[in-house]
Amino acid sequence: MSEGVEWALHSCLNLAWSGDGRAVSAARLAAWHELPAAYLNKQLQALARAGIVSSTPGPRGGFRLARPLDSITLMDVVAAVEGPDEAFRCAEIRQQGPGGGEEPPAADCAIAHAMGRAELAWRRALAAQTLDEIRQQAERQAPEAPERLRAWLAAGAPAAPAAHRTSDN
Repeated sequence: MSEGVEWALHSCLNLAWSGDGRAVSAARLAAWHELPAAYLNKQLQALARAGIVSSTPGPRGGFRLARPLDSITLMDVVAAVEGPDEAFRCAEIRQQGPGGGEEPPAADCAIAHAMGRAELAWRRALAAQTLDEIRQQAERQAPEAPERLRAWLAAGAPAAPAAHRTSDN
């Protein structure tokens, strides 16, 4: 999974904490965690295409949540950023080379079957947890976090140059 998923999840929480449906630019969201704004913008655009955030153009524009956190699951964000494809794709390598079996194989690949079960469990777990549950946990761990972000946004400090990072993509 790419760093973009983590960035997208944090951005959703930060948008919730920004208050009153305030639009926040990708540059400001990126500056808060010293991330590359252009790459974070790609993640935010993916969230917008999925209907998780909305985008408003212009100098006072930016991103805001399009839905309440209790209607956004972790799986929604993962699928928006990473796409809907399965993480494991069986290429049937068991049928290649001198160890190749009969044509067609007599049974499904045991590895593909096991990986499919694991992926289903993973997806169900992500789909069962909302961003509101994550918000509540984050606020228990760092009760000052929402107010710190709101104060920083209100101060209007210029977006700091983001650190140069590479993505997992």
